[in-house]
Amino acid sequence: MFNDIGALELVTLVVLAVLVFGPDKLPKVIQDVTRTIRKIREFSDSAKQDIRQELGPEFKDFEFEDLNPKTFIRKQLDNDELGLKEIRNGFDLKKEMAEVADAVHSRDADASSSGSSSSGSAGSSGSGSGRIDMSKKPETSGTPAKLEKSAADDRPPFDADAT
Repeated sequence: MFNDIGALELVTLVVLAVLVFGPDKLPKVIQDVTRTIRKIREFSDSAKQDIRQELGPEFKDFEFEDLNPKTFIRKQLDNDELGLKEIRNGFDLKKEMAEVADAVHSRDADASSSGSSSSGSAGSSGSGSGRIDMSKKPETSGTPAKLEKSAADDRPPFDADAT
């Protein structure tokens, strides 16, 4: 029932109970609490039995713990009528993501190599395939101040809401 309470927390609760109720009233309080917990458990068990009787013989193996989604899924995965273990073991997410990344990178590399091998003036003027090669640096001429301003203008604006 109290699986997540450690020894230090239990000692703290006992000391707190002694301070609040006093050493003379503490045994009676403990008896009252245990009696109340026992009555709640009996009420719960009788309610479960009533529900099982009302559901009928079709649900004689029904467990209320199965209503917890995690327990239900774990039980269904252990049952494995659908062959879910084969599907889960046959699917390697890292391998699939690596294949997709390789396909995307090779497509980008193919597009950039075909864009650079096309006619030089058409690719640089923008009237070629409609793709802009971002790996090329813009050609600027002028003073270093113009170069610094040009480099600063090439960066995208910073959007604080997007990060």
